[in-house]
Amino acid sequence: MTHLDIRSSPIAGSWYEGNRDRLAHAVDGYLDAATVPALDGDVTAIIAPHAGHIYSGPTAGYAFAPVRGRTFDVVAVISPVHPPRWPMPPAFNRPLLTSAHGSYFTPLGDVVIERALVKALDAALTPELGFGLSPIHKDSEHSLEILLPFLQRALTGNFELLPVMIHEPEPDVARGLGHALAQVLKDKNALLVASTDLSHFYDQDTANKLDAEMLKRFVSFSPDGIFLAEYTGKGFACGHAAVAAVLHAARELGADKVQVLHHATSGDVTGDFSQVVGYGAAVVTKPRQKT
Repeated sequence: MTHLDIRSSPIAGSWYEGNRDRLAHAVDGYLDAATVPALDGDVTAIIAPHAGHIYSGPTAGYAFAPVRGRTFDVVAVISPVHPPRWPMPPAFNRPLLTSAHGSYFTPLGDVVIERALVKALDAALTPELGFGLSPIHKDSEHSLEILLPFLQRALTGNFELLPVMIHEPEPDVARGLGHALAQVLKDKNALLVASTDLSHFYDQDTANKLDAEMLKRFVSFSPDGIFLAEYTGKGFACGHAAVAAVLHAARELGADKVQVLHHATSGDVTGDFSQVVGYGAAVVTKPRQKT
């Protein structure tokens, strides 16, 4: 792997601004507009939406504002896998994916992947699940990349990335991934990020009810409750397994609380409330150490 092995962006200029200065200005605007209440502890993880910035950016601003100005050595971003518009190569059909590249490109600069941690996570997963991470080249998954500009603008200093995409959203996979993440991050100055949108293409009133239920499951700190809501149709989140995995990991790392900071829908941006997508922002915190 060399520093020239860069994953080019398939969505810069469409899903978000393709110009460096305009992108920085837009993301800073979302962060500036977020009014964050007092938090009950130190942020271990965040939950953020992953639609195009013009739709979910205002909500994502709330998710990343609590870590603005913070420094982390590594950020683990856990996302779902969305079906591409063309047949997936066999490697894409494996349960857990990661980028085979050395870094992700965004117009704000390259985000370097922490290859040693990818290797360590792969090794930790095998005894948990019987399989590890499948590296893929030139993936088109937007739900991980779309959050990187927020990290690049919110965080101070350099960070390296631990990217994981969940193709098999099952409770045992989320549990095993969460435990393995906690193992490899326990001695690191690390931030966990779960990428998810909420309900898709319901009217606004229905979406608000479905989203409220799913956000309640987040707050209950119950990964199994998240899956139950998804299975019973009481709430929906395309990244429900990513959130569950992050909650499993965060609990092992000492976190004990989830606070929802914001909820909105695409209808709040477009004015069309007949079929909307829901977005939520939340933080996962652990008790502050007494000095």
